[in-house]
Amino acid sequence: MNTKSGVVDYRVLAIRIKQWGRELGFQDIRITDTRLDQAEKYLARWLGLKRHGAMTYMVKHGKRRTRPAELVPGTLRVIAARMDYLPEKHSAAESALARSQVGYISRYALGRDYHRLLRKRLQRLATRIEQDIGPFGYRAFVDSAPVMEKALAEKGGIGWIGKHTNVINRKVGSWFFLGELYTDLPLPVDTQATNHCGSCHACMDICPTQAIVGPYELDARRCISYLTIELRSTIPESLRSLIGNRIFGCDDCQLVCPWNRFAKVSSQPDFAPRPSLKDRDLVDLSNWSEQEFFNNTEGSAIRRIGYECWLRNIAVALGNAKTAPDVVSALERLAKSSSKLVCEHAVWGLQQHGTR
Repeated sequence: MNTKSGVVDYRVLAIRIKQWGRELGFQDIRITDTRLDQAEKYLARWLGLKRHGAMTYMVKHGKRRTRPAELVPGTLRVIAARMDYLPEKHSAAESALARSQVGYISRYALGRDYHRLLRKRLQRLATRIEQDIGPFGYRAFVDSAPVMEKALAEKGGIGWIGKHTNVINRKVGSWFFLGELYTDLPLPVDTQATNHCGSCHACMDICPTQAIVGPYELDARRCISYLTIELRSTIPESLRSLIGNRIFGCDDCQLVCPWNRFAKVSSQPDFAPRPSLKDRDLVDLSNWSEQEFFNNTEGSAIRRIGYECWLRNIAVALGNAKTAPDVVSALERLAKSSSKLVCEHAVWGLQQHGTR
């Protein structure tokens, strides 16, 4: 990485970067160094306990995940960005969870896929910096590479990592996305956030599968987000009934967090819920053809799981739904699927309704 020769007042530049970030739609911009010693120890222990499950990419890159300068040589600082996304009030999500016949989708995935949106904004921020000081070294990340985004956000002061392992901000809660610019600019760093979870353990108590096995300890193998998104094989039978009607992700630990009483609904149009995805009837969703699935999830984070896992998740949710003729019929149809994965979960679903 090479920066433009000449004198740059990095203190002033840091102030400008934060201002430009807000102008580009980020709610917060912070700057941190690259020392992640504690995060590295935590990650090593987590991996040693095999809590990453089938997410082999968590071990693939070695220590480059916790050592930014090894991932992008020359990195001195990380510019961490926050963008709030809450698409609707908590009561709407809670209402959907209470209706077993509808498919619950994690609120972050109801709108447009955030990855491209945030990456474009980060690129525009980098371009704005270039316009001010000339060429410099950088690389943008949005949950797309071996980056410890939560640890960097905490160290930069965006918020602290809560007992559910999500980042929490005292003023806005935890409904936000994170993005990073790795850079060779020697910018002044911000103060690390302090923890304010206190004695609260509401997130641990509410977790349907008890995936939060201890304060700040998540076993991904039990997490519904992992089971419905990351896992591409059979969902353990012992956990299926606990998944309820959640067909893509889970928000329970955020819905119950006291700090989220300060969260506000996002004004970003791209995060608004799509009618084709929001709280749709499970039977209707089970009828989607593969082409309909791709059409309805275009530009959505949901598309990444593929049609087969989509039907697998719906079969589990139908198994947990209130028994009704149309529910049983949908499961009988899925049980005839050419996919062994879908068939297996549909047969389980039928068994929940007393049907062989």
